[in-house]
Parts: sequence; C-alpha cells; structure tokens
Amino acid sequence: MDNAATTRVDERVVKEMLPYFDEGFGNASSVHFKGQEAKNALEKSRKIIAKSINARTNEIIFTSGGTESNNLALKGLFFENYPEKNHIITTKIEHDCVLNTCKWLETQGAKVTYLDVDSDGLIDLNQLKNSITDKTIIVSVIHGNNEIGTIQDLEKIGEICREKHVLLHTDACQSYTKVAVDVKKQNLGLVTLNSHKIHGPKGVGVLYIRENIKITPVSHGGGHEKNLRSGTENISGIVGFAKAVEIASDKNVKKMTALRNKLISEILKLPNTKLNGPRTERLCNNINISFNNIEGEAIGGYLENYGICTSTGSACASHSLESSHVLKAIGLTPLQSNSSIRISISKYTTEEEVDYVLEKLNKIVEKLRKISPLVR
Repeated sequence: MDNAATTRVDERVVKEMLPYFDEGFGNASSVHFKGQEAKNALEKSRKIIAKSINARTNEIIFTSGGTESNNLALKGLFFENYPEKNHIITTKIEHDCVLNTCKWLETQGAKVTYLDVDSDGLIDLNQLKNSITDKTIIVSVIHGNNEIGTIQDLEKIGEICREKHVLLHTDACQSYTKVAVDVKKQNLGLVTLNSHKIHGPKGVGVLYIRENIKITPVSHGGGHEKNLRSGTENISGIVGFAKAVEIASDKNVKKMTALRNKLISEILKLPNTKLNGPRTERLCNNINISFNNIEGEAIGGYLENYGICTSTGSACASHSLESSHVLKAIGLTPLQSNSSIRISISKYTTEEEVDYVLEKLNKIVEKLRKISPLVR
C-alpha cells in the first residue's frame, strides 16, 4: 500500500530486460555489432516513450530518474539563460527535488516565485499569470502530486504559458500512464518521467526537451544523449522502462480508481477523518487521510505489524520529523499533518487486500483513539 514510493516490476518487464544483462550487454556507443544491438534497443525504446507523450523521438533524453531529470531541466535552463533571464516560477507543493533545486539556484542568482495552492492543492491560474515577467525562464508545475494526488490542469496552464511566451515544465513521474500527457496539446516544453512508478525498474528516467530548446548540460563526459547527459546508457533499464510504458492500460487505471474510491469512502466513515486533496481530480492510486488527534506514525507502525506498508509523506522525506510541506501548503496544521497517512495502490492491488486494510485500520484507529491524550 505504498506504491507511490515505488512499484513491483512487472514480470513482462523483467523478461524484456534479461537479455541485456548477458547476450545483449554491448555499449550503445560502440561501433561493432554488439554495440549496434544495444543502440537499436535504445532507439526502439526512445521511440516507444516518445509516442506515448506525442513527442518526437529525438526529443527524449534518458537519465537516471526523476530527480536527475528535474535537476537537468531547471539547472540546465537557468544556466543557459542567466543572466539575461533569472526568474523561475514553481509551486509550494513540488517534489523535494524541484524545491531543493530551486533553493540552490537562488544561491546562484535565481529569483523564484513559489505559487500558493488552495485546500485541494490546485494552483491559482491568475496568480500564475500575474507572476510571469520578461525575466521568467520557466514555469515548473507538478502534474500529479506525490503526496495528495492532486492533478493540475496542464492544458490551462499551458495556454497561459503560450500567451506569455514562457516555457512550461512538468514533473509527471506520478501521473505518467495514469493521466494523459500530451506535449503538444498541453504546450509542454520539458517533461520529467521515470520508470519505477509504473512497474518498471529503478534508476532510469526521461527528460523530454522540445526541439530547439537549448539547455546547458549538468554533467560532462563523452557526449551521450545529444551532448545533454553524458554517461553510458543503462540499456537494460531503458528497455524495461519502454516495456512498462507499452503494457500500461486504461483498464488498470479504472481498476485502481474503483479501489481508491472504496478506500476513501470507507475510511471517511470513521469519525474525525479528513481526505487531503480533491475527491475527483486526483491520481487513481492515491489516498491521503488525516486521522485527527492520532499520530500518523503510530497508525503506520500498527499497520506494518499486520504486513501493511503505508507512508506518512513522500518516501524521499519519510525520515524527516518535519511536517509535510505539501500538507502545510493546503492549510493543515502541524497536528493535522502529523495525523496523516498516505495509502497508494497499484494495478496488482486486490479487493481482498483493500478489505483487509480497512478491517485492520478500523481496529487500529479505534484503539489509538482510546489511548490518545488528544482525544476528549
């Protein structure tokens, strides 16, 4: 029940990857036949991923994952345009890798506007429009939030960016294959994707960069990936990523949506509970609930005793004692934030598992409410 952190690799993905660990082990930069076998697999995978977001094949750059892609997008654009332009617009509910990149860029001369969100986690389009200046390099808005599942309207955001002649970047790691990403329809200049959220392997991602957009490389070496991301390509991982994209289906999205709705409806029957994020415009696999006056860590600990894995925030920040910046941005108090847990399902989640979680969760909440000093 923590599939927003990572997902089980599909067995069909594993099967697709295996040949590239032994027979097809070549380096895609080598000119001999072993290298060309790897090169062919690389380009076939690039084509599959490009097609899935309505992009050109040459606009797909492979990376080690979402964090690297987000860093390359923001740092690469900043250093390409600085000092003529130095303004970045993002939101208060971005993934830590975007927020920390922006904070670091501020030490290098960047000016960053952090957009507010409403109680559902949606940005104010008027605030976005009014924040864009002639110094703005990029607007970076997460598509599907990793903590509360909020889906931003990229098409409307893209229209504003088109009118204002500014680039739009989105981190679509959580939404990819669950919600449509169309780089043309949504006017996207750069898109971050990764593999391990969609039943592919860890350690592989993509940065889509629209043709003719120039960015400065963050790492230098042998000039791989159009001189934008040097380093020998992870062929087995890339092949696995492409296979995961190929087998993703709307059928699985519908299944997850139904199970998500069941979990939300049943959990909210418990007294003094609150859904964080919107009821409808949310990722099909995301449930985030505040159990007021009970520690989320305690709920998670008890659930784990029953073999149920959940999260009290994004996996990247789960070891921090600080309240979630996302929950704070939507207006929750520290007490409410610390009483929240995130449940995230996958295409492998069954109705029996959901029923088991609900049964155990009800008993745990009842027990903790009885002993909580905050309940009167």
